[in-house]
Amino acid sequence: MSTRSMIAFDNGDVTYAIYCHFDGYVDGVGRTLFNHYSDIEKVEELMDLGNLSMLRPEIGEKQDFNNPKNSSNWCLAYGRDRGETGQEAKEYLSVTEAKMDFKGCDYFYVFDGNEWKVTQSGYNNWKSLNSYFEKEMA
Repeated sequence: MSTRSMIAFDNGDVTYAIYCHFDGYVDGVGRTLFNHYSDIEKVEELMDLGNLSMLRPEIGEKQDFNNPKNSSNWCLAYGRDRGETGQEAKEYLSVTEAKMDFKGCDYFYVFDGNEWKVTQSGYNNWKSLNSYFEKEMA
């Protein structure tokens, strides 16, 4: 069973969004985004990677989708690793528009250049990931 999520970057002019199939809950994808994707350059690299089967701490390199080389550290991407077409990040006018296009997701994450925020399916109450991991930051 998967916990699907949308991962988005809103640069103020446009929103880019990708899909992630596994571990979309806050302690999975949320924790990985918070701990490993906190600067704009790395978030842009993630958007360039496109839709994911699994988000991991490192972007990594091309690998065999069915037998990943470094499955605990490298992202597993549908385009790069499985050779699927049409897996690029999609461009939207707003986070709201992106969220509507990813209706099948359970969790929605957006990076605004400063911090990650999250909400769940059916809700619009965005909450900073900082509030989930404050104790770890101290």
